[in-house]
Amino acid sequence: ARLVLFNKPFRVLSQFRASGEKETLAAYIQDPRLRVAGRLDYDSEGLLLLTDDGSLVQRITHPRSKMPKTYWTQVEGLPEEGALDVLRQGVTLKDGPARPAKVRQITAPKGLWARHPPIRHRVSVPDCWLEITIFEGRNRQVRRMTAAIGLPTLRLVRVRVGPWRLDGLAPGEQRELTV
Repeated sequence: ARLVLFNKPFRVLSQFRASGEKETLAAYIQDPRLRVAGRLDYDSEGLLLLTDDGSLVQRITHPRSKMPKTYWTQVEGLPEEGALDVLRQGVTLKDGPARPAKVRQITAPKGLWARHPPIRHRVSVPDCWLEITIFEGRNRQVRRMTAAIGLPTLRLVRVRVGPWRLDGLAPGEQRELTV
């Protein structure tokens, strides 16, 4: 089976078919046999997996597999004592409780590419970076989790899914593996 690791740029849809004026994966990947294994929001960046193996898609995406997904999340504000513990214990969202997540505050990731357009910077509002690993993949889950503890997400980059890492791929670049 083929597995393609792709660094999805900001403002690209995680699908091949056209949708209005929005850019899609078709601008980067031409193989019609590849299927997306786990979506990434239009306004999120980073690791997207594509494969021609339906059972691998299932293993990556099915909640039963609890495949870890790690994100670097730039948030507006600084976490208050205990706020990150809420995420570690499993914050309650509108569609029910989220599974406990691994969360830690990190320094701004070295080597992270500039985003175009950049996030809006407000001098009076501090921001920080969090590394969040979740074991499920609900719609806009990480954004909803940080919002639930009063830290809106400004930028979201997925850096790992299961054993696969983004390592060294610039936005729009891909690396193919045989699995």
